[in-house]
Amino acid sequence: MYEKLMDYFNKQPRIGTLSTAGKDGKVDVAYFGSPRMIDGKTVVMAVRKNQTFANLMENPNAAFMILEQAGGPPGWKGVRVYVKLTDYQTSGEKLDMIKKAIAEKAGEETAKSMHAALTFEVTAVRPLMDVGQGWEKSI
Repeated sequence: MYEKLMDYFNKQPRIGTLSTAGKDGKVDVAYFGSPRMIDGKTVVMAVRKNQTFANLMENPNAAFMILEQAGGPPGWKGVRVYVKLTDYQTSGEKLDMIKKAIAEKAGEETAKSMHAALTFEVTAVRPLMDVGQGWEKSI
């Protein structure tokens, strides 16, 4: 299951969002192109110094929704990946590597704007739609 999730999560093209909430419960959702699964339970990405970063500093739990177009109804397929922030770095080799990858795909200006490299542990995975399936599959 882990390799299948990793392949799906890293596939391009795809749309990915990250939902977070601060300690006040206010929710934020943002589009990200940089998240990558580096093994079956670890996601890494970079963020600007923004609402997503602020929320994760208050509440380490978040959810990625990964979507891709499908040929038939309903037109989209996807997965929800629940994660917990385990580490962040505002300087160093990990951030430099992610910035380099972002520069190649989105340009130097975008890469320069990245504030922190984030590391998440996958805690649960759910299908895009729960029709006919169990509510949550913990890992």
